[in-house]
Amino acid sequence: MSATDTQPAPELHRPATQGMPMLHKAIFAALLVVLAVLPILVYPVFAMKVMCFALFAAAFNLLLGFGGLLSFGHAAYFGGASYVAAHASKVWGWSPELSILVGTLAAGILGLAIGALAIRRQGIYFAMVTLAFAQMVYFFALQAEFTGGEDGIQSVPRGSLFGLFPVDENEALYYLVLAITFGGILLLYRIVHSPFGQVLKAIRENEPRAVSLGYRVNRYKLTVFVLSATLAGLAGATKSQVFQLASLTDVHWSMSGEVVLMTLLGGVGTVFGPLLGATIVVTMQNYLASMGAWVTVIQGVIFVLGVLLFREGIIGVLSKWLKRPL
Repeated sequence: MSATDTQPAPELHRPATQGMPMLHKAIFAALLVVLAVLPILVYPVFAMKVMCFALFAAAFNLLLGFGGLLSFGHAAYFGGASYVAAHASKVWGWSPELSILVGTLAAGILGLAIGALAIRRQGIYFAMVTLAFAQMVYFFALQAEFTGGEDGIQSVPRGSLFGLFPVDENEALYYLVLAITFGGILLLYRIVHSPFGQVLKAIRENEPRAVSLGYRVNRYKLTVFVLSATLAGLAGATKSQVFQLASLTDVHWSMSGEVVLMTLLGGVGTVFGPLLGATIVVTMQNYLASMGAWVTVIQGVIFVLGVLLFREGIIGVLSKWLKRPL
């Protein structure tokens, strides 16, 4: 084993040793305050949905924005974890934290199995392989007995956190979702700004050079794939508790398309871009639902305008104006 397998190159390691910038600390603090009071301003279930999709988009951005790998099948981990968590709660009678945990672990294992095969291809071939596996998961969910077929798993009980704190009410569950989402985003931030994250950026920018430096590129790709799938599963498992439902919508290919839209709209390769993108898309879906199929058309128009006016995403353009990474 060469020295570079265990010790990152100096130029890759140095940025990770710096502390969190004051601007980022201020944004995280403001975000926490806003989320803490959000149930007073909007319906708690809507706020929880925004947080679940924000975490989902952030997990996807780890793979695309920092790993340089475009997946068209992330709904497999989001929806797969949703089914497992819902089944654990309803059939096995597990508490919400254990149900979410087992759903997240299932997504990580699924990500490991699919990622080990997918990373053997690059570019559009990689994307198509992930889509193919996601479709297999979809048809499994459609045909398997325990998933409920087209009806899904309904009336999932929320139970009590650690067997002590009931989370049947939306207000009580909200702060559990807030802790999970905020903790997940902080974890993603730490991953991106660690030596591991710096190597990922090097592979994304110039993979042959990373190979020449001695990095085992496929190991890094597989690791980031599994991390992204696991955190996407955390979002999906949490969502099943919020809506007390796991359905085919969660594993449908359109869900994979939505998370790509959220990430591109907010800003690929930024920390806060996917959060904004998810908020915009979920808000449109919620408040324009009365317009029926026109919601999809409006989303398409906004996406086209976003690509034309904000080539790097909304947060990406804002970062350029401020000359500071966001």
